[in-house]
Amino acid sequence: MSEIQTLGVGSRVSHPAYGEGVIVEIDTAAYKVSFIKYGLKHVGRNYKSWDIIEAIPPTNKVTFDDAEQSLVKILRAWADITEVVDLGDKWEGGTMILRPGDTDLKDKEIPIDVFFHKIVMLRDRLRVMEQRINSHKKLSDEDKVNLQQYLTRIYGSLTTFNVLFKYKKDHFVGEKSQ
Repeated sequence: MSEIQTLGVGSRVSHPAYGEGVIVEIDTAAYKVSFIKYGLKHVGRNYKSWDIIEAIPPTNKVTFDDAEQSLVKILRAWADITEVVDLGDKWEGGTMILRPGDTDLKDKEIPIDVFFHKIVMLRDRLRVMEQRINSHKKLSDEDKVNLQQYLTRIYGSLTTFNVLFKYKKDHFVGEKSQ
């Protein structure tokens, strides 16, 4: 077992369950590791049970975008604020119609902006949950990573609604395929 060591992008590791992999991204609670046989997985930054094949030192470069994203995450986690997200122009003033298969029942019409607002609120609450999981003091790193994987799958299930967003930066992003 290795001592806890801060690793940088490009570090090569061997995980007891997933085999060999390379760290491709780092966030506050976990490394995103690309494993040869299992694809991308999140592994807690304090995980000790893997062997480090080649350690690459972390870089301390912080871009303005990195700082801005960190600040937004902090504000979301602690201020419980809702981000302003724009509905795509083509949907402005639109109506969503839910038509039941049973022709004896009436259609349900919902203004798209009302539906969109509910989707944005759902996304914001998922993000707050994600931050609270990552900062929880009693959860182990493994528990945090497991819960994070569920959240990633939830985001992936919601990508259908990306068509409503005006800007790509606001889209739901699930697990990316290799």
